[in-house]
Amino acid sequence: MVPTYENAKTLTIPGSLTMANQKHFLWFIFIVLFIPAIRPSTTKEVIRVPVGVVLNLNSSVGAMAENCMTMALDDFYAKHAHYQTRLSLLTRDSKNDVVSAAYEAQHLINIERVSAIIGPQSSAEAKFVIELGRRNHVPIISFSATSPSLSPSHSSFFIRTAFSDSAHVEAIAAIVGAYSWLEVVLIYEDTEYGNSLIPYLVDAFQQVGARVPNRSVISPHYNDREILKELNHLKSTRARIFLVHMTASLGSKLFLLASKAGMMTEGYGWIVTEGLSTLLDPMGSRTMDSMQGVVGVRPYIPMSKELEDFVLRMKRFRFRKSSKITGVNLFGLWAYDTVWALATAVEKVGIASRVDLASLGSADRGQNLLEAILDLKFENLSGNFRLVKGQLEASTFEVFNVIGGKERIIGYWNQKKGLSRKLNGAAELDIRKTLEKPIWPGYTTDIPPTKILRIGVPLKQGFYEFLRVEKNKISGFSADIFFAAVKQLPFSLSYEFSNFSGTYDELLHQIHLQKYDAVVGDTTIIADRSLYVDFTLPYSESGFSMIVLTEDSEKNSLWIFLKPLSWRLWLTTGVAFILTGFVIWLLEHRENTEFRGPPQQQLGMIFWFSFSTLVFAHREKVVNNWSRFVLIIWVFVVLILTQSYSASLASMLTVQKLQPAFTDINEIQRNGYKVGYQNNSFIKGFLMEHFNFDETQLVPLVTIQDYHNALSRGNKNRVAAILDEVPYLKLLLKKNCSKYTMVGPTYITDGFGFAFPSGSSLVSYMSRAILNVTQDKNQMDKLLSTYFDNKPACENQSAKISSEVPSLGVYSFGGLFIIAGVASMVALLMYMYHFLCSHWPALRTISSSESRFWEKLVEVAKHFDKKDLTSHQFKRRESRVHALDTPDEGPAAAPGANDMQNNSAGTHITVENNLDMNGNENLSSGHRDSSMPVLDS
Repeated sequence: MVPTYENAKTLTIPGSLTMANQKHFLWFIFIVLFIPAIRPSTTKEVIRVPVGVVLNLNSSVGAMAENCMTMALDDFYAKHAHYQTRLSLLTRDSKNDVVSAAYEAQHLINIERVSAIIGPQSSAEAKFVIELGRRNHVPIISFSATSPSLSPSHSSFFIRTAFSDSAHVEAIAAIVGAYSWLEVVLIYEDTEYGNSLIPYLVDAFQQVGARVPNRSVISPHYNDREILKELNHLKSTRARIFLVHMTASLGSKLFLLASKAGMMTEGYGWIVTEGLSTLLDPMGSRTMDSMQGVVGVRPYIPMSKELEDFVLRMKRFRFRKSSKITGVNLFGLWAYDTVWALATAVEKVGIASRVDLASLGSADRGQNLLEAILDLKFENLSGNFRLVKGQLEASTFEVFNVIGGKERIIGYWNQKKGLSRKLNGAAELDIRKTLEKPIWPGYTTDIPPTKILRIGVPLKQGFYEFLRVEKNKISGFSADIFFAAVKQLPFSLSYEFSNFSGTYDELLHQIHLQKYDAVVGDTTIIADRSLYVDFTLPYSESGFSMIVLTEDSEKNSLWIFLKPLSWRLWLTTGVAFILTGFVIWLLEHRENTEFRGPPQQQLGMIFWFSFSTLVFAHREKVVNNWSRFVLIIWVFVVLILTQSYSASLASMLTVQKLQPAFTDINEIQRNGYKVGYQNNSFIKGFLMEHFNFDETQLVPLVTIQDYHNALSRGNKNRVAAILDEVPYLKLLLKKNCSKYTMVGPTYITDGFGFAFPSGSSLVSYMSRAILNVTQDKNQMDKLLSTYFDNKPACENQSAKISSEVPSLGVYSFGGLFIIAGVASMVALLMYMYHFLCSHWPALRTISSSESRFWEKLVEVAKHFDKKDLTSHQFKRRESRVHALDTPDEGPAAAPGANDMQNNSAGTHITVENNLDMNGNENLSSGHRDSSMPVLDS
């Protein structure tokens, strides 16, 4: 339909008179009847612009939008009566069907020749209509198709006079983060509107540390029984936080059925998106009653006098039209503002073109109209109308809580400040204070937990210090660590325990099968397990090792006296003794008669003198100063050696030295011995995989007493060693320090931790909580003392147990030997230098002889073997002998018979003490002094 024109003309035709008396009367009648009708002849030209409207008139939103657009036309042209253009709305019913909507839009474009189309109502319908508008250059203006998949940037002739659903995703995620919910179950309708928002929600939740474990897709065609079945399934998953993204018609049905299923009670939390939260008036008392405690997010609409007046006029309009619409929602306000925007743009295009719109081509008309709408900025009922990239710009959202049939505002959110209690308030640093306390389902202010965790715990038969399970209640060190960590969480955590009888690997696999939400216990963190579960940080020592029986066999050794010194040190010490004795002999031989005599006696003297210094039993006097120098140094070395030897031997004989029965796991495997392990632990698989143990060699053990029995002698099922984790072994050693010891390498693990599903956000929270607990020294000391007496296991065991006691080595005394060697060499060199200088004439004679070298060497040795008569020792002895041989003078000097006998005996003894033990010595001197007594024996 093209624009039409109306000409309003009023014509006045006067009558004629035949009688004079009747002339005045008729003139009076004429004036009374016809003068009011006399107007100047005027012509007013109005341009009618057809605009298509495609709505689902059977829906509450469609019927309300139609009323709002009708009122918008009346209000707009009442205010702008002088405008030359008039919108003519051609409304069509899409019947909530995509094909019908496309057909009606095609008809409006091709037959009615509309300049623009408002609608369609749903995102699925709009998807096809937008394509029709693009092909025909007809602007498609939607106030209700909020799906993020429909983007004005992807279609040049699509305008959205509403917020995209993705605009409020961050606000919803901020609420989830404020209450520290780790999991949110999404419930949404299976339409374009419902499906398109889900990726945005999932990404936003990940930013605040939450995940979406389950999704429930509700078809708009589901009946009550099918919806109730889906709700019961969600209830069985123990999930407690739900986000509903639906239109009002399907959402109201969902909440009625959720209340019937018992899911609107204490412990549950519900959030609704814009599709359900944009009502200004209640949907209905029954629906609102079922939504008690729901939290929602919707765009903030500033209340104004015009808006209040509109709501009142809408109620009167509803009664006048006999409409069943119960209130006005945000879609109605956007529909109202859309008509105002389109009417303003049409007028602007008509004036600017200065020609009839009908005279413009469809392409030019659509493009001009599109640009005019995009340039509009004005304030109206929904607030600031300003299009950015073809759609309304989102600014502020309000958070409300449904309670008592009303909506209570508990906070606001905007892009800059995030959540805050007041509209223009400053952002709170404590996220728990960003919103007023809502009333949750069940009329409670307690924040509902993310879900009720079903926690699996291993059913243990031993080591109750770590974990004891009694009637779904747990205790022990691991349990107390878990309880303490839960108290550190910034949110409440609901859980229930379930016993599991089986291996730890089987228990952890139940998480992967979604039968358990977590595992609490003394569970070891290893790489293989981390493939299908996530572990918290460890709360105990890491690693596993081997424990064996100890033996004290060192005291019973026949050769223990040799053990203090290594064989190299023994050999070095013996060589040093001999060399030192030889040096002393060389220095004393020519001057000291005690170092002279037959060759065999001199050789014995060399060994005797040096080794006698070991116990300081040498009686021979040394007369050479260089000998004394060497001997002083050597005695000091001997002192250090003997003291060190005595201390080491005393330690070996007095301190208990425990020897492990085995030190190498490979040796045990090669000899076919048995090895014990804790039942249901991963150690069994480790031994079979890495050390090739046969299953028959492995003995499962349960309690500490089983460990004792397995390691005890005389037991038929005795094991050579037990492999287990360090905390268990320390508990065993604490009670039996002297019997057992840990040997071999400690194989690395990450200790004990709690397990959760892969990707669970609870892992990071629990890890931080565990750190807070383990770093609290007072709390950890209290827990350790409760179960383990908090004392070191085997305080002195490190000093008692050694697989090989180290002997003293050469390196430890290398400095002493170097000093003694240097001293001996210096003394020997100096003595030889003095000998060569003092006997050079004789030595030169020997050297100049024509004898062979060996003969010369023998002559030099013979010369060295002679006494050094110039020595002080020999001179003093000679003077003493002369004094004894002087004759008595005078009778007064004559002794008696007894005196002569005593004197003779004394003289004999004195001379004997000064004899040269070499019988041939005096003969070699070349003469015998006649005044001396016979000295040779």
